[in-house]
Amino acid sequence: MAPAAHRAFPPVEAGMLLTIVTALAIGLATVVGWAAGSLKAGLIIGCVVGLPVGIVTIYRRYRDEL
Repeated sequence: MAPAAHRAFPPVEAGMLLTIVTALAIGLATVVGWAAGSLKAGLIIGCVVGLPVGIVTIYRRYRDEL
């Protein structure tokens, strides 16, 4: 059985995954902040937490290809 061909790193796919995960984290934190009574605090927390969550997601998904 031949080994699977090594797939090239797909930058477009990685960029879209980063965008989606970051936006979901920001949106979720904003909704939680809104439900708690502070929309602005939720948005700020979402921005602070969202980007690192997106970066960690990209790293975990593509760590073998980097």
